[in-house]
Order: sequence, then structure tokens, then C-alpha cells
Amino acid sequence: MPSLHALAAMILTISMFVAFARGRVATEIVSLVTIALIALGLYFFPLDGQHQTDGLALAFSGFGHPALITICALMVMGRGLVVTGALEPVTRLLASVWKINTQLGMLVSLLLAMVLSTMVNDTPVLVLLLPVFVGLAEKGAMAASKTLIPLNAAVLIGGMATTIGTSTNLLVVSIAADLGMAPMRVFDFTPIVAVAALVALPYLWLVMPRLLPDNGTNFTRNRRTFAATLRVDDDSDLVGQTPRDLQTRLPDGFAFEGSLDRQITANSRLPVSGTHTALEDALRTLKARVAPAWVIERIGAAAKSKGSDVVVVEMALTAESRLVGLTIPSSGVAGQFGVAVLGIHQQQRGPDQGRHEYSELQLRPGDVLLVMGPLAEIEEFAESDRLLLLEGVTEVPRRSKALLAAVIMFGSVATASMGLWPIAVSALAGAILMFVTGCVKFNRVGRALSANVIVLVAASIAIGRVILESGAAAWLGGVMSAGLQHLPPAMILACVMLFVTLLTNFASNAAAATVGTPIAFNIAQTLGLPPEPLVLAVLFGCNLCYATPIAYQTNMLIMDEGRYNFSDYMRTGVPLVALMATTLSLMLVFFYM
Repeated sequence: MPSLHALAAMILTISMFVAFARGRVATEIVSLVTIALIALGLYFFPLDGQHQTDGLALAFSGFGHPALITICALMVMGRGLVVTGALEPVTRLLASVWKINTQLGMLVSLLLAMVLSTMVNDTPVLVLLLPVFVGLAEKGAMAASKTLIPLNAAVLIGGMATTIGTSTNLLVVSIAADLGMAPMRVFDFTPIVAVAALVALPYLWLVMPRLLPDNGTNFTRNRRTFAATLRVDDDSDLVGQTPRDLQTRLPDGFAFEGSLDRQITANSRLPVSGTHTALEDALRTLKARVAPAWVIERIGAAAKSKGSDVVVVEMALTAESRLVGLTIPSSGVAGQFGVAVLGIHQQQRGPDQGRHEYSELQLRPGDVLLVMGPLAEIEEFAESDRLLLLEGVTEVPRRSKALLAAVIMFGSVATASMGLWPIAVSALAGAILMFVTGCVKFNRVGRALSANVIVLVAASIAIGRVILESGAAAWLGGVMSAGLQHLPPAMILACVMLFVTLLTNFASNAAAATVGTPIAFNIAQTLGLPPEPLVLAVLFGCNLCYATPIAYQTNMLIMDEGRYNFSDYMRTGVPLVALMATTLSLMLVFFYM
């Protein structure tokens, strides 16, 4: 029978799992309550041979654990890749491949998602790729409801391939190292996952889309078209060409208004229209502007002096706004507030309105302005001139630092993978370099770090230590060992992996990792097996979270966009779990036994 401490640890763990699965209380609240109960319980009822203060140190040990420091540092570096636009070439490549062939585009997208998520946390990768897939679906490519679940699965598979792919991976290898297992380097188990990924790829590419519904007609995503003025500088490559000559270089959703055969001259002002994304893509491709140079320079200088980011916001005019009846040049917005109005969306445009200069459009209640500037100036503009901030707030990437951010990320991963120093050291050094070089601004670090993840990891480390030191892990390991001792190694690994998979699909994968790792370690000791394959079975099981929408945060991100229901995840995810668990178990036996 388990001791009272072990029994209490198991009851607390089960209660935490139930709270996570029900979802009625926020994850961070459940995590903090768990830490508090451990601290209070071990203070008043210390473990055998320990003092009251030892219990407090155990409860709060997660906040200073190298795994948590590494996770936070990787969040900062991931933020650097996003805000500098270092991954934008990838999304543009995807869009161009999809235009060639839908099936080829799907295959390249899946492979790219797998590769990216080996180095960058799963959630930022999906956030970057999600609008690409939704936008392609709206332009007539494969319905987003048929692509998003396979894309998400590819991201999750890639994320399990390295120790830094997800925070859960770091948690598992850190706990295993604390238990006495030899430390694992970044790419130690990548070949195992690579084989499993190749086995699963045909299913993701050819079978999974057929199992999903076509909800393509249900999208209601806002696609406002803005009238704007394209400004051509003296030294522009566009001088001497015509809009018709540029047609093949333009993104979908962008168009020149008026005649397409007029010649572009130096300092031309050309009326154009396009969605927010299309305008950004066209300006990057054509190397042109939609705002006066002096305004852009003023915005950059203001943002630099205040250490703030430049953002682009959609703002709606109210009936009380001072701007009603004015044009943008006559409003004096740029000089008064230091912001640039890039474009105007009017709900009901006249048949010839697109041919008018953007600067001639009179503003009306309900018009939507596309405005760029530091967020503080934009908020002042909205308050003073009675405008409403709408959705669509996006940061303008600091593209001049994109290469630098990519080099820092690559250097951090490369040095850790070569064993020059621990991943915690290289990740922390990389995060500091991101701050020093300005890739990530220190006063914006709150956007990089997730408080939810921090307290969840800290609670998971604490619950894992309690399970281990209370004797609960040894007792559970003994029980499971008795049932598994007569099975072949591949079946033992598969059972451990599926046990953890069941936990992670209905609760937190971090909690599943901290429960499963000590148990797996004890099973290895009891059965006389090497600990590495059993610990990796736990790590892989924590990542096989395809079967329910609550299994992982990226599953929830795609649910609304694809109009999915619970059965869509079960129908496509359960076969994938079975396929991956079988392949991974066999590969673990091949590599370690």
C-alpha cells in the first residue's frame, strides 16, 4: 500500500488533471492552487526526514528550475523571429508554391511546418502559417477545414523531434536528468521522430483531408479593401513601366485603379486598392510607399526614442468625429498626431470612386482607416478625434534585424546541439543577445512570455517532485511493472506511451509529463531496462495530442477557423495516434534495445 504522503500526492495530481480537463477554472489558477497546496501540505506535514522549510523549497523549486529558464529564453527568441519578420520569406514561399499546384503546396506546407517547429515553439509556427492557409482557401485553394488539422498535426510532429521543440520536451528531459539519466542533447532523438514523420506524412497529406468536412463556404473573415495612393520615388525601378507590366508581380487582393497603360514617372502618385495584407505584400514587392516619406521617418524616430513598436491598426470613424467631411490631407492628422493613414475603406463606394485619388476621398461615418504609428500616438488620435479601434492590430516587423534574429536563434541551437554548453545557457545567451541587439525590446518582453505557461511549468515541476519524493512514483511504477513484465519491449513502450497520450489528450501535457516521467524511470529500474527509451516514450506520448480539441492550445486555435467539432479531431486524430505510437515504439526498440 502507498504511504499517506504518496496517497495525498496521487489525489492532488488526479484533482489537478480533473480541473484541467473540465476547463471551468483557468489553467494558471489551477497551477497556482496546486503549488499552494503542496507548500501548505508539506509545511504542516513534512516528508519523512525533512524540515518544514524543505517542503516550501520543493513547492517553489519550479520557478528557479533550468527548464523554466530555458523555456522563457526560447519564448523570447521566438518572439524575436516573429517581430523582425525573419519567417516571412517562408510564408511567401508557401503562397507561391500553392499557386503552382494544390497537392504540391499541401506537401511542401506539411514538410515546412515540421521543420520549423523543430526549432520554434509550436504555437508561433501555427500562428504564422494559419492566415496563409485561410487566405489561400478564400482565394479558391483547398478549403481551410481540410488543411488546418493536418497542418496542426505536422507542427506537433515536428515539435517532438528536438528537446527544444516544445516546453514539454524540455520538461521531460530536465526531470529525467534530475532523476539521474544522462542529459540529452538537442537532436539526440530526432532520427526516431524523422522516421515516424515519414511514415505519417502520406496519411497527413492524402488521407486526413478526405476525412474532414468542406466548410469553405462558412468563412466570415473580414476582408476590407482599402483605397490608397502608391508613391513612387525618383530612383524607383518602377519608373518607365506601366501598371500592366507589373500585374504578374502583384499579390491577390491588390489592384491598380484606372488605366493600366499609363507610364509611371518619377514622383508618380497612383491610386490603388487592396486588403491590408495585399497592400503590405505589394509594397514589399514593388519597393514603394503609401505614405509620405517624412511621416514614415517621423514615426520611426518617435518609436525609437520611446522604445515602442510601430503598429498598424484599423480604426472606424464615428458620427461625432472631427474628420467627417474632411480629406486626409486637410485633416492634419500626420502633423498633429504623428501617425500615417495608409488607406481608407468605405462601405458604399460609387461606381467611379476607385478612380479618384485617395487624397480626394471625403471621410464619412463608418469609414475604416488603416493607420500606422506608435500605439500611444494611435490611441491619442483615436481619443481626440473620436475613432474606434477595430480588430487587425499588427506590429510592423523590424525587418532590418530579421537576419540578425535568425543568426542568433541558429547559433543558440547549434551550440547547444554540439554540446558546447547546456541548452539553458545557450538559450539564455540567445535571449540576452535578442535584447542587446534590439531584436526584442526589453519593455515589450511581456508579450513574449506567457504567464500561463510559466506557472503551469512551475506547478508541473513541483507535482513531479512530490510524486517522486513521496514514493508515489515508485508505487505506481511497481504496479505497472507487474502488469508489463511479461510483454515484449515494444509493447511495454507502447503501453507507457498510450498511457501518457490518454492523459495529455484530456488534460495538460506538462502535467502528463511530470507524472509520467518518474513512473517511466521506476519501470525501467524495476524491469532492468535502459531509462532512455521509456523516458522518450513519455516525451512522445505527451506530443501525441491530436485526438481532442482540448489536448493542446494549437488544437483550439484552429477550431474556429476550420469550423471543427469534437468528432473531427477524434476521426482524424485516433488513427494518427495509433500510427505514430506503433512506429515510435518500434524505433525506440531499434535504437535503444
